[in-house]
Amino acid sequence: MELERSLVERVTRKVIEALDGNPATSLETASSCPGYVVAGVSNRHVHLSPEHVEILFGKGYRLTVLRDLRQPGQYACKETLHVVTWGGVLENVRILGPERKSSQFELSLSDARKLRIDPPLAKSGSKAACPSVLLVGPRGSVVLDSGIGLAWRHVHLSLPEAQVLGLKDGDETDVEVEGERGIVFRKVWVRVHESFLSEFHVDVDEANACGLKTGDLVRLCL
Repeated sequence: MELERSLVERVTRKVIEALDGNPATSLETASSCPGYVVAGVSNRHVHLSPEHVEILFGKGYRLTVLRDLRQPGQYACKETLHVVTWGGVLENVRILGPERKSSQFELSLSDARKLRIDPPLAKSGSKAACPSVLLVGPRGSVVLDSGIGLAWRHVHLSLPEAQVLGLKDGDETDVEVEGERGIVFRKVWVRVHESFLSEFHVDVDEANACGLKTGDLVRLCL
């Protein structure tokens, strides 16, 4: 079925706006390839439930915004905490907001080796079995024994973008990083929602392997 030209143009415009004037990618390239999306490299981070926020930072405490993230309503918090296991410590791990129903800790394989734990590869909200860690804040600590994992690489798409690309929520696709250290990431989880903006998420280890930086463009292999 032939794609509606106006829909393709709207999706392309969103990609161009996301570049923030990045001269490395021309309007001509992006408009001829609407399958390009912006990359977001994700460092280790914690999501907290309201209950855990109060235990770690004090009764009635509310997280404060440091900077907004690309996805609407998501932000990095000023607050950090330490993650401790029997084998090691990760200091000043950033908290991402807003608060969630249950707490989660996402880390890279390098982080896991420093902590001497073997977490599962998990999609968001996964209940896969995992080793426990201790979250240490300025006013208290919490043992976290679920929601810990290596984040499954994934791509966010809005409903119109997914329609243009022929993808739906829960699909898997391949994503190519171009350049001298180019690579194709397999089994990328597709997440579709009306509030999403197009963005490809990988952790620091995966990004460093191919020289990928936040704001670079990658290509969905459709």
